[in-house]
Amino acid sequence: MSEQPLCKVDQSPIHQRGLFATCDIEEGADIIQYVGEKISKEESTQRALDWEEQARESGEGLVYIFELDDDWDLDGRLGDNPARYMNHSCDGNCEAVNAEGEIWIVARKNIKQGDELVYDYGYDMEHFLDHPCGCQADNCIGYIVREDQRKKVKKLLKGLKKKAKK
Repeated sequence: MSEQPLCKVDQSPIHQRGLFATCDIEEGADIIQYVGEKISKEESTQRALDWEEQARESGEGLVYIFELDDDWDLDGRLGDNPARYMNHSCDGNCEAVNAEGEIWIVARKNIKQGDELVYDYGYDMEHFLDHPCGCQADNCIGYIVREDQRKKVKKLLKGLKKKAKK
């Protein structure tokens, strides 16, 4: 007898589709493995460039690639990988953990049945204007950037607003 999945894909208020808890999930639980094709860094970069324009036109998410190590990435865009539908939140209830070359989505806190499973994508601030955030979390600054860079981005945004008023 197979175990019941802890999550399912459904409509999301954050961005089109998302991943939702099918039952209560305890902090620390392994929820789902992020699976895909193991590819070189060079191939990863090329695929990201190829998808960029397509994603802008369709509004579909762009980044489905996880870093495995210095040489390899995991492309979760194709195939049976429901974990790719996890959305970003500035206040995520999950985190992505690299466990010996496997990416697992793990609960950061207790999660109630029906809650959307979300994690901080941890993007660098370099191109933050290209990544608006729709998570609506209390600590959201409107863009997807990792937590340790949010104060810098807020300061930049404040400066941009001042320039726009002039």
